[in-house]
Amino acid sequence: MGRCWRFANTGRTAVRGMLTKIRFERFTAFENLVIAFSPGINIFIGKNGTGKTHVLKAAYAACDAINPSGNFPKKINDIFFPSGKKIGRLVKRMPVSTRGLLEITRENSSGNQMSVRLSMSNHTSEPDKTKLSGRINMWKNEPLKSVFIPVKDMLANSRGFASLYSQREVHFEEVYLDIIQRALLPNLKGPVEIQRRKLLHRLRQVMEGSVVVKNDEFFLKNKHGTLEFTLLAEGYRKLGLLWSLIQNGTLLGGSVLFWDEPETNLNPVLLKTVITILLELQRMGVQIFVATHNFVVLKEFDIQANAEDRILYHSLFHNPETGTIEVKSTEDYLYISPNAIDQALEEMTSRAISKTMGGLGK
Repeated sequence: MGRCWRFANTGRTAVRGMLTKIRFERFTAFENLVIAFSPGINIFIGKNGTGKTHVLKAAYAACDAINPSGNFPKKINDIFFPSGKKIGRLVKRMPVSTRGLLEITRENSSGNQMSVRLSMSNHTSEPDKTKLSGRINMWKNEPLKSVFIPVKDMLANSRGFASLYSQREVHFEEVYLDIIQRALLPNLKGPVEIQRRKLLHRLRQVMEGSVVVKNDEFFLKNKHGTLEFTLLAEGYRKLGLLWSLIQNGTLLGGSVLFWDEPETNLNPVLLKTVITILLELQRMGVQIFVATHNFVVLKEFDIQANAEDRILYHSLFHNPETGTIEVKSTEDYLYISPNAIDQALEEMTSRAISKTMGGLGK
């Protein structure tokens, strides 16, 4: 990658197998885009329509589907959910026949790079008609555990959802089924190691309880009894989901977490806790991808991170000259450019000052 990370002498053991790069060619909103990843935390910002969620979904599909029993083209189709489940609709819309490509690269246990590529025509109708190439067998020999947390909470609707999804045509992207299945996994055998125990303790303090599952239904248990998630504030449900994923061992060193807009339904006090947890998970060896529109999320990472943390900010934006989506990445919060979140905050501050001054200076 050619990047010299600031944590090089921290004494931490580098985790092999993480995602290192993604490349798009005429795929969904992207004409030609390459993004190099941090092995720690990747934070994506940008205006609506710049493809933040698409980056997370594409990378997650590769992690989840390229394993001994997975099907990458089908996973891409089920996660992006194009109309009629016609996978060719994921190719960037053009007036002529064209092809799109998605390539994901990661390290193997020896530190060598391996890539898989998925290509298709805009006329391709079924996943099995796509072309899959690259180091597929090598990737499958070293499966990568991953989890995608979507914007919408699903734990309150967990009971019966899996059977409904398997038996009926329901209009939900597969990430919603996946997150329920991950949260419902039983706990790992053996004692919980110190790092996870500390994270669980912190979450338990904030939620004033812990999560229990009965008949595939989630409850928050505290000194007053058990409260079903349908009656629990949605912000606390997100904390409960995080608690479950840490408790059952889904989030361990060497796994990958994708979280789309973690700020949804969380006040700034709870966001502070969430960012603390994410930084600690990264220090344990979890690779993290976050898409956000929230200033507090950015500032909490900036305030709480230390020199050893591996954070890369990716700003996605439309180039007005070419009309294409481009990316600028930086390790330094102060050098995020363009920063759509800061721009919106500055514009709002300017309007507030103008209103206070009665319009003077216009």
